Amino acid sequence: MAKMWAGRTAGNTDKMADDFNSSISFDSRMYRQDITGSMAHAAMLGAKGIITQEEADILIKGLEEILCDIESGKLAINMEAEDIHMFVEQVLTERLGEIGKKLHTARSRNDQVALDLRMNLREEAEAIISLLKELINALLVQIKANKLTIMPGYTHLQRAQPITFAHHLLAYCMMLLRDIDRFCDMKKRMNKSPIGCCALAGTTYDTDRLFEAERLGFDGICMNSIDGVSDRDFCVEFVSCCAVTMMHLSRFSEEIILWSSWEFKFVELSDAYTTGSSIMPQKKNPDMAELIRGKTGRVYGDLMGILTVLKGLPLAYNKDMQEDKEGIFDAVDTVKTCIGIMTPMVETMTVLPENMKRAAQEGFINATDLADYLVKKGMPFRSAYKISGSIVAECIKRRCVLEDLPIAEYKNYSELFEEDLYGEISLETCVAKRISLGGTSLDSCNKQIEFVESELCK
Repeated sequence: MAKMWAGRTAGNTDKMADDFNSSISFDSRMYRQDITGSMAHAAMLGAKGIITQEEADILIKGLEEILCDIESGKLAINMEAEDIHMFVEQVLTERLGEIGKKLHTARSRNDQVALDLRMNLREEAEAIISLLKELINALLVQIKANKLTIMPGYTHLQRAQPITFAHHLLAYCMMLLRDIDRFCDMKKRMNKSPIGCCALAGTTYDTDRLFEAERLGFDGICMNSIDGVSDRDFCVEFVSCCAVTMMHLSRFSEEIILWSSWEFKFVELSDAYTTGSSIMPQKKNPDMAELIRGKTGRVYGDLMGILTVLKGLPLAYNKDMQEDKEGIFDAVDTVKTCIGIMTPMVETMTVLPENMKRAAQEGFINATDLADYLVKKGMPFRSAYKISGSIVAECIKRRCVLEDLPIAEYKNYSELFEEDLYGEISLETCVAKRISLGGTSLDSCNKQIEFVESELCK
């Protein structure tokens, strides 16, 4: 295929060099943004009289036809082309002749590729935000069904205090809401148009960059032409948002993996999201959750990749920057796929409340409430703490729980213990008493649910 940039050189590059230089295998996914951006550029050229209005109309019509042909399958993208920009321009020139060659007036591939990438990632950010909202809604269904499901809360992976399963899942809702906020915040900074920056110094033509920016849905323009073509910190920020989201998905996956094991048996995953063993017939493996956990590493790698590419680049554009796209697109695809798998996995997950409560009872996680009982009766906390610890040690010896120890045994430790103790240390009471905002009580969880739902409506 003839090189559109042939002139200063003959354009006769080695086949291996062509393949090494080519980016169409991955930037072809931006064909729609490339064509839409070119249509806006042609409209601006016509409006400013840089080309005639008739020529602008012909270019726009030609671009519309190319877009239609690609999407209908009539026109296949030629993977021998250098990149998607050159492919579209070459097809346009083949169809329109000399008029097609006028499209690239007052722009460069440098600002063109920056424009395409910002438009593409803007759309991908919206798609990820939508998927995150779907996941939160799936969590809310489980949350509303498990407001009274008692489970042990953990610190150091040791049973710590009683909470509800709803309260635990709400923690992930809060994380995912922040992920949404990060993507929204990042999108504000990314939504500036670089088109018209040209190669790096702007252009001698009397262009209207604001016209193109507004037409393409941007909030404004990149105010410095060098920055406009060399900036990729929006890519870093985008992949960083992806990495944080994957970190949250990975943490949740880790818990699902634990919960679905025989050692916990708090939940059972649907057969649709597990696999079996090739030799062990009893196995039901949480492979989807494990893959989400594993794929987090590749998104971290994508972030390190783009940071490393950019760290030593002088201004303005350098060919190194072509290396931004594969990592970014990989991060986008990975995050979308993982959220897409996590949502139905959560929706179809069966919760096992009896097992959760049994684990809570056996973990002495109402020991804090036992100490608080004595404090309310007037005993200093440190003394109450020591007595409660001694009682727990005794229960461990007897292989019983705090609720089963007779009141006479309690009185051996302190005369402050009365029959009302059992009501105070029941797991239901322990949960209900945590009334502080953000806590695990029913009223507090209902307020958290209202907060999550209100945030989703923004």
